[in-house]
Amino acid sequence: MFSCPGHYHVDGCLNPGSRKIQIRNIPPHLQWEVLDGLLAQYGTVENVEQVFAFSLVNTDTETAVVNVTYATREEAKIAVEKLSGHQFENYSFKISYIPDEEVSSPSPPQRAQRGDHSSREQGHAPGGTSQARQIDFPLRILVPTQFVGAIIGKEGLTIKNITKQTQSRVDIHRKENSGAAEKPVTIHATPEGTSEACRMILEIMQKEADETKLAEEIPLKILAHNGLVGRLIGKEGRNLKKIEHETGTKITISSLQDLSIYNPERTITVKGTVEACASAEIEIMKKLREAFENDMLAVNTHSGYFSSLYPHHQFGPFPHHHSYPEQEIVNLFIPTQAVGAIIGKKGAHIKQLARFAGASIKIAPAEGPDVSERMVIITGPPEAQFKAQGRIFGKLKEENFFNPKEEVKLEAHIRVPSSTAGRVIGKGGKTVNELQNLTSAEVIVPRDQTPDENEEVIVRIIGHFFASQTAQRKIREIVQQVKQQEQKYPQGVASQRSK
Repeated sequence: MFSCPGHYHVDGCLNPGSRKIQIRNIPPHLQWEVLDGLLAQYGTVENVEQVFAFSLVNTDTETAVVNVTYATREEAKIAVEKLSGHQFENYSFKISYIPDEEVSSPSPPQRAQRGDHSSREQGHAPGGTSQARQIDFPLRILVPTQFVGAIIGKEGLTIKNITKQTQSRVDIHRKENSGAAEKPVTIHATPEGTSEACRMILEIMQKEADETKLAEEIPLKILAHNGLVGRLIGKEGRNLKKIEHETGTKITISSLQDLSIYNPERTITVKGTVEACASAEIEIMKKLREAFENDMLAVNTHSGYFSSLYPHHQFGPFPHHHSYPEQEIVNLFIPTQAVGAIIGKKGAHIKQLARFAGASIKIAPAEGPDVSERMVIITGPPEAQFKAQGRIFGKLKEENFFNPKEEVKLEAHIRVPSSTAGRVIGKGGKTVNELQNLTSAEVIVPRDQTPDENEEVIVRIIGHFFASQTAQRKIREIVQQVKQQEQKYPQGVASQRSK
């Protein structure tokens, strides 16, 4: 899949000199723990990342795809031999090598343009100088369900032609939103390739609409993460107005009320001729891509978090760093009347939530008879925190504990070493102010707190889910940086602190 041209998976592209392998056709419901245990039988696993790839060959079933990095090439070789054709619940694993950066020669320029995944889906952490070129920022569009057949074409010929001409990969998620009037389509390529593929799809839909006389004009509907949309709109809507004026289109954006933890995307609807819509797509994606890259540089955290935040961007979701199984504790405060909904009948919901997230979730006893909030103690690594907290925010919205027009905002407490509290605040409050501007969460670091028995103090974070998550990750990163500095220069850090 990675080193072979074209969209469809080819098992023959093997590179036995690599430590990295890809496993496909994994049952979608297989637990990470089970998979981890299976992989660990053949050696030391340095990284496991899920690739959200859906096959166009068999659109009725979705299976999981993971990239695995072993410590040595020999271990990867054994894993390939043992796991090839491995049967699990009637699913037969398909294995191939991924070219290893350390052993492969530099790629010719045309490879990066072909939409090869090898340069993108390796779970790189953002922030490096070449990182922007390696990040895959796909275009997500919605297409009317009745046009999906025309886009795929007889025996997949039309979609093959699009991918070949634009050197892109086009995923049509037919199973998503079963029975819905529209289906999401994800296009992975260079910005130019993406725009060209989008134009071709618009032309196919317009031709189909003309022939069937279904509609006069087919709008372009782009899906974008809510966290990026504000910067697309611009101050007082200036950016959008400029795009509309320059391209001769009419652009509207779906309401915030349509968002949920399960659906963080908003729909940008562009109306105009095919040519006008295609021109608008270029400008819209330019703004979204810029905002996305700025977020990555600003938060500068590991790729697992970003793929959770932007789940359709494929640069290594949920890396499992086996050497750093860091457990985090977050105390989340929920309305007292919501406790029953979170626990569920006989504890069923909270147990299911803990299993889903891979976290320990406990509700602390009420501190008094009339308290308005109860504390939920969540223990687990970053990925588990994201999943658990996300589901809790979503549940509160779903069960109407907040006004339908109101975004769910909760308070979270995390503990940090008292020695790092000053760094979180920054000189004259600079860091904490930047953090609040970046995340739109309220971050409070009380200066007069007495450290607990572990020499830790509480940082309070108040905000909606994505704001809270971004703030939590950024604060953890600051703490990690201070720890690393203390390990390198124990006396220097101590003397700096005493000044």
